[in-house]
Amino acid sequence: MSGMEHLDLPYFYGNEADQYTFFRMPKVLFVEQCFDDLSVTAKVLYGLMLDRMTLSMRNGWFDEDGKAFIYYTLKYIQRDLRCANQKATKLLVELETKGLIERKNPGQGKPTKIYVKKFDGVLRKS
Repeated sequence: MSGMEHLDLPYFYGNEADQYTFFRMPKVLFVEQCFDDLSVTAKVLYGLMLDRMTLSMRNGWFDEDGKAFIYYTLKYIQRDLRCANQKATKLLVELETKGLIERKNPGQGKPTKIYVKKFDGVLRKS
């Protein structure tokens, strides 16, 4: 095989697939034409960011206007997506350009706040 190791894995039986934890991946990112120009990897990153929103809300990470935000550094994006700094940066720019996230850098060595935006209802209006 071309460098890829084949794993001899067992089959699923019954409801065994329920044992896994899943990331939320909005179907709309894959079926709506307005997201066609977004790379699959950027869509996956958005799903990972949605997952982090749960933690942020649990930790009470809200700004002075009550908007929830996440911390997701380039280092962790690179680790989670197995990519280099340049690719991680490009993905963030992709999401920001599309309007799916907004980044606020508080300066003074503090981590960047990322506001993950929701699009429910927005697509139905257009």
